[in-house]
Amino acid sequence: MLEVSRLRIAREGKVILRGLDWKMSAGEHWVILGPNGSGKSSLLAALTGYFAPTSGSLSVLGETFGRSDWRELRRRIGLVGPSVASMIQPAEPALSVVAGGVDGLINLWRKPKRAVIARARRLLRLLKVGDLAARPWGHLSQGERQRVLIARALASSPALLILDESCAGLDPVARAEFLSLVERLPRLRPGLAVIFVTHHVEEILPVFTHALLLRAGTALASGKIGEVLQPAALAKLFGRKVRLSHGRTGWSLTVAGK
Repeated sequence: MLEVSRLRIAREGKVILRGLDWKMSAGEHWVILGPNGSGKSSLLAALTGYFAPTSGSLSVLGETFGRSDWRELRRRIGLVGPSVASMIQPAEPALSVVAGGVDGLINLWRKPKRAVIARARRLLRLLKVGDLAARPWGHLSQGERQRVLIARALASSPALLILDESCAGLDPVARAEFLSLVERLPRLRPGLAVIFVTHHVEEILPVFTHALLLRAGTALASGKIGEVLQPAALAKLFGRKVRLSHGRTGWSLTVAGK
């Protein structure tokens, strides 16, 4: 699905990613876990072609950065995150937000084709927000917006879906409902690979198979969830002693005293 080799990104003299190696294979669903400032957003920007590598190599869905048209590749990558949400005009109806996802457009200036509108309606119904089709973006709750954004991301039938800190701003009920939806996504869209970016272990669901721990632009560990999520690794990741537990209700992390 993707391979990153010795990826280095520097901007204005500051090194953001430092020789990162990472490989994701078909059938895997990954969590990228790390504190604020660890380089998670920059890594996503590189994967979607908005940040050019300073050095190293990067390939996504069989395309290599520098040799392929990343604008076309973006049609095969669904992205849900604050960077997309911030560009949507408050008056844009939810149906138009989703319809724009077919061609990667935001704030439509002309009426989409009938088939595109029909597809957008189906996706809104699939994500249990079909009754919100005519509601303006500015009148949607945060939880409703996240579902609309996922519908938008799925509109182009992507092979890879990236969820960038998508639980931010959700109340506990909306967060639980959203995570339940994320858990079902691979069944709703067979063959879809998911990358979930967070800094909360409590958001890591059973559907996720692998994890990448990122701190200060460096991969501390990557691999199968059970092997990577260990107290010693998470203590190093967050710079504090932690207590980690995993039970029927999922993962839980408690920060110990200094």
